[in-house]
Amino acid sequence: MSEHRRKPPQPQGGGRAAARRGQSGSSSGRRAAPRGATGSPSDSFGSDSYDSGGEERQYGGRAEARRAAQRSTGGSRRRAAEPARGGRRAAPGGPNGPGRGRGRAAAVPDKKRLIDYPRAGKYGWQRWMPSWKLVSGLCIAFFGSLVAVAGIGYAMVGVPNEENAAASSQNNVYYWSDGTQMVAAGSGQNRQNVTIDRIPREMRWAVISAENKSFYDDSGVDPMGIARALANMARGGDTQGGSTITQQFVKNTYLSQEQTISRKFKEMFISIKVGTKLSKDEILQGYLNTSYYGRGAYGIQAAAQAYYGKEAKELDASECAFLAALLKGPTYYDPAGNDGIDKTATASANRKRSEARWGWILEQMHNDKRITDKQYQDAIKKYPEPDPRKASKGMTGQIGYLADTAKKYVLNHSNISEKQFDLGGYQIKTTFKKANVEALAKAVKKVEKEKLDPENRELDKHVQFGAASVKPKDGAIVALYGGAGYENGHFNNNADTSGVPVGSTWKPFVLAAAMEHGTYRSDGPLSPLSKYNGNDHLKVRNNDGSYVLKKDNTPFFQENESNFPWGYISLRKAMEQSVNTPFVQLGMDVGMKNVADLAEKSGILESSFADLNASFALGTSTPSAIRMADAYASFAAAGKQAAPYSVTSVKFNGREVEGFDPPRITQAMPENVANNVTDVLENVIQNGTGKNALSLGRTAAGKTGTTDENKSAWFVGYTQQLSTSVAMFREDPKSAKLLSMNGTAGEKSIHGGDVPTLVWTEYMKAALKGEPDLGFPDAEKIGDIQDELGAPTPKPTPSVQPSETVTESPSPTPTESSSPSPSPSNTCGFFGCEEDGGAQNGGTDNGGTDGGVSPEPTPTGTNPEDGNSRGNGNGGIFGGPEG
Repeated sequence: MSEHRRKPPQPQGGGRAAARRGQSGSSSGRRAAPRGATGSPSDSFGSDSYDSGGEERQYGGRAEARRAAQRSTGGSRRRAAEPARGGRRAAPGGPNGPGRGRGRAAAVPDKKRLIDYPRAGKYGWQRWMPSWKLVSGLCIAFFGSLVAVAGIGYAMVGVPNEENAAASSQNNVYYWSDGTQMVAAGSGQNRQNVTIDRIPREMRWAVISAENKSFYDDSGVDPMGIARALANMARGGDTQGGSTITQQFVKNTYLSQEQTISRKFKEMFISIKVGTKLSKDEILQGYLNTSYYGRGAYGIQAAAQAYYGKEAKELDASECAFLAALLKGPTYYDPAGNDGIDKTATASANRKRSEARWGWILEQMHNDKRITDKQYQDAIKKYPEPDPRKASKGMTGQIGYLADTAKKYVLNHSNISEKQFDLGGYQIKTTFKKANVEALAKAVKKVEKEKLDPENRELDKHVQFGAASVKPKDGAIVALYGGAGYENGHFNNNADTSGVPVGSTWKPFVLAAAMEHGTYRSDGPLSPLSKYNGNDHLKVRNNDGSYVLKKDNTPFFQENESNFPWGYISLRKAMEQSVNTPFVQLGMDVGMKNVADLAEKSGILESSFADLNASFALGTSTPSAIRMADAYASFAAAGKQAAPYSVTSVKFNGREVEGFDPPRITQAMPENVANNVTDVLENVIQNGTGKNALSLGRTAAGKTGTTDENKSAWFVGYTQQLSTSVAMFREDPKSAKLLSMNGTAGEKSIHGGDVPTLVWTEYMKAALKGEPDLGFPDAEKIGDIQDELGAPTPKPTPSVQPSETVTESPSPTPTESSSPSPSPSNTCGFFGCEEDGGAQNGGTDNGGTDGGVSPEPTPTGTNPEDGNSRGNGNGGIFGGPEG
């Protein structure tokens, strides 16, 4: 082979690959380890050759070079000095000296950083651990920034020149459904500032001892309280808590009531400035004059008038402690109760809270040496009972109840607090129709005058009425009757209250559940023509065939109002004559849970339900008149249900408040179930206990109800345009316990088909005047006839002549006899002709006991020994107890 084609000799020290690595390392910015760095013999005595680029060839691996560089620099990350281009680096001592090829490279230090983080020259966790210099520098910068921000904030935030709405409260204006004004009411009419010399010394010290012991010594702000407030907000709560009296005065006087961080900081800066401009007595005077005490009273003077009917300067130490307790939150500390706003704020619960805080405040005043031992002993002897609520201007007649109902609706459907609402400035448009409200009140007064004579009959005293009228398919409350009026000392809204059992008006829910779900024995819906035993004093069976037992393990017997021998009658007939025993057994067969579910879907609040025992089917629950009218409206609307509402719009100082759209309509039950219930309830008016409603002169459906011992009587009825409920009861004014109405109105007993039906008819005549008679949709046949277990099978023998059944029809007042129940053979002929007319006479609520006389199962949702106390029970229109 020719010499010029001979392969040239490869350079020593790694060849081309090494050269490429060297070039690559050079181009990437890496430096080769200096000779002698690796400790290899070749470092000192390797080839002196250079590559074509004039760079020194690299020797050894990169890892070795890095380790060598670190050793030579004491572990620092300094770079080795780059050798001079085109020649070797001379070792110390000359080219032939002992350090040839092994000299230590000169180091180039890193550029110094302002913040040495991550830390240079450190490795592992030490690299990420900040130095004490860095930590202290950051702390100084942070606190310096806070001081700067605080200084800027203090300089920029000034004390407003004008008081806010809390210090110059306004009225709320209520409007009828047609937009005309109903009433203007609120604290704007109930406000009067007083000077410090007219505020009792005991009142001043009561507030200081309870809320801000260091008031006369502090700067006006509580840094720890502010920190707690901000922490609360960070956790999703509000920013309340920990404010000094000065801060609360500033919030009341100059700021809005919103709970935000910005408002809290403004409060702090303004409080500091106010503390430098006003004396402590001026601040305390302003605080007591702008604070809210409940009952629409802003300021100590208005509070003294609202709770004790006297001037503020006339208050004693005990009364001062009571008023100071209200500042904690009048909704929960007013003994009159506010359970319409919050279900936990009942009269009894508020009384306990009020007494506890009143006693604690007096104790604090005594411990702080603000009252003497004798003053403390005199004050703590007796709780200073406040006066009942008083009617404010314009809140007379039914207006007070209408405004109260609308107010509760607003508070329960918005984020507006009672305190904010009572500051005023709201315009509330309601669903109430003035003509309907007046017609309902007129109907009650007319029947009262005709039937009751409280001046001459003792049993006519303390009789009360509650009523409500609702639009089907809508839920709008067009009218209600709450009682005798605030001006007569009656502050409990009877249309929206609890504690009055509804009696037999509950039976339609039992029938509807049976027609929708059937019984444990049926394969599907149950026909209202199914027959059940209607005799008196019957034992009730569980689904397994065993008898329902009382607590003493003896059988529970269900009673009717009379012992008339009804025998086995259809559910339609039992509803017509309001016989109890068929519906108790039907409820057990259907399942009380199914009954409760259907009632709840129809609009009854679960909180108003009694225990789901056998008597539940007979109306031991205590929903309000509003809720009963709304639930029956579901029958009128072919099963469509809309929650009752009383407000269509709310504006605050002219701006719309969100959240007041009409309720959503749902299907509470199948359409044909509702129509069949209506068909049965039409028969109650046509042929049964509701005959007094026939004078309405138009198609209507309804049900009477009477409870144990005639303690309450109801009538709930409807057309397609209106559903209206009327309740009547007697109540002990001191204990709020229900009293028997036996003997009231000169009658042996009062039933739902009597006075309540007369009131209903009188009102509906006026309310529907000029309206067409729309009738009701036809009811299609529903379900199968499934007679009660044990019912005899009718025989296809010669039919019984109708004349033979007339004698078995009950008289208007069935004879009280102790005759035994008829045997199945005695009643068999009755079955065949019952649906042709049967026992149609009646006119009285023959099923009036509604729960029986046996104490077990408990006949009412309240303690059977307490006389059916009402007012603090369950079932308010707005989701809580009704008040």
